[in-house]
Amino acid sequence: MSTYTDRPWLALYGDQPVDYDIEFDNALDMFRAGVERDPDGTALTYFDGNISRRELDELSDGLAAGLLANGFSPGDRLAVYLQNVPQFVIAMVATWKAGGVMVSINPMSRKRELSYLLKDSGATVLVSLEALYDEVAREVVPDTDVRLVLTTSELEFQTRNDERLFAGTTRQRHEGTTDLSEFIGEHRGQVPPPVELASGDVAFLTYTSGTTGVPKGAMNTHRNVVFTAQVYRDWTHAGRDGAIFGVAPLFHITGLIGHVAVSLLVPAPLVLAYRFEPQVVLDALLEHRPTFTIGAITALNAMLGAPGFTKDHFSSFTSVYSGGAAISPTAEKAFLEATGIQVHNAYGLTETTSPMTATPFGSPSPVDPTSGALSVGVPAPNTVVHIQDDDGQDLPLGEVGEIVADGPQVVAGYWGKPEETAANLPGGALRSGDVGFMNPEGWVFIVDRKKDMINASGYKVWPREVEDVLAEHPAVRESAVVGVPDEKRGETVKAFVSLKAGADATAEELIAHCKERMAAYKYPRQIELIDELPKTVTGKILRRELRDQPPGG
Repeated sequence: MSTYTDRPWLALYGDQPVDYDIEFDNALDMFRAGVERDPDGTALTYFDGNISRRELDELSDGLAAGLLANGFSPGDRLAVYLQNVPQFVIAMVATWKAGGVMVSINPMSRKRELSYLLKDSGATVLVSLEALYDEVAREVVPDTDVRLVLTTSELEFQTRNDERLFAGTTRQRHEGTTDLSEFIGEHRGQVPPPVELASGDVAFLTYTSGTTGVPKGAMNTHRNVVFTAQVYRDWTHAGRDGAIFGVAPLFHITGLIGHVAVSLLVPAPLVLAYRFEPQVVLDALLEHRPTFTIGAITALNAMLGAPGFTKDHFSSFTSVYSGGAAISPTAEKAFLEATGIQVHNAYGLTETTSPMTATPFGSPSPVDPTSGALSVGVPAPNTVVHIQDDDGQDLPLGEVGEIVADGPQVVAGYWGKPEETAANLPGGALRSGDVGFMNPEGWVFIVDRKKDMINASGYKVWPREVEDVLAEHPAVRESAVVGVPDEKRGETVKAFVSLKAGADATAEELIAHCKERMAAYKYPRQIELIDELPKTVTGKILRRELRDQPPGG
């Protein structure tokens, strides 16, 4: 019988590398090598604006020099609270040049979420969109360690100002903040002193809810970043034929690696379009003719359904991958019929710095005849994927258990949380919390989730966080939150709520309560009021029973 250490999937690699050396000691050296190879080539395209690699180097030098002049020290954290704009990449590279750690924050985070992330990371610098500072960060920053706020606008680095995205957007100056472009301008031409970055140093913190309700900062190291950038280049052909299009949000691990890091490595142009709006994205595809992207299948499907879509929108692509949300065989077939492009699967977590498995380019994933699941690929180079029981013992190939990954993409741990690190990363291998199996040929299939995490359009939602917000409403006695199927989002958030005796509240009122306090992808789209939540004899709420019951029942 085949075992995991036999690595039965090796025969499936085709011309993809099986094992290889990590080419750079750190992600900054990776960036500098790209600049040296193609200094005048385009690094970033943003609507009608372009930034060359030489210019990106100069802008990030100026920002790094300014940070150091204002007290930033090696190991300090800089948080970015931005959409998909060039300033995100400038800030990332500058942070490394200053010897620091970038903290990527979801721009949909609201006050309570932003406050937690800034405090937990101990960030001393915040780079924020002006509107997000005004709406959210202004009231949060005074209670954190942030001592320098650099604000910027989505209108920078382009002149088109597409009305579909930027209608009514104006520049704003806020007391206590410094304009990012002016800050860089003051220090442009300066070169920060050389910095020593080891492969094990943290490149950025990416926050995940993981296996508890408390967000944890995954410590993605420079070694993690360089390795997974290589995987994208070699296995998915990212950037090998032309520009990369940034469909995924850059704050997310898919965007950080599958867009930014691989574009720095190849090097290849990265095309950005602020945020995902299907019609805007389709226009950008025709204008810039990218050759690679990776994004949630829900985003890809939204483009197929947008007005005016034709096969020509994808005619420049040689490689399209889906990550962040499960893709069904039906969706795979529909995408192929609509675009003429075979969409490939990739699977990973924040803690695996994007892919732990991927479908080798040009090799369609098989469908499991029993479950009907589409494979998420085979283990990446230098990576061993195990299927284990609850005691951490390997199960025979074909049996269902928890997916565990061991390889150079697995993070060093969780920021400031040694107990969670020990529990979820025993011996340096990641217990994913996802349940699946590997067939004798080495293809990995996900059949369920071990935990109660909800995956809505590729975004992960932890039920407890939603329940905590519901508990803030004076009429709520208790609640249970589950994920339910949704045609557009794959899965959406539903809450079952029981009210206090004599209290009154409608489902619409409770949804509005959550919407005010949570990122848009988190708040429940459905709320069902019930008298009592099902529980065990010890009082534990039975989420599965609620999830499996028919609507209204």
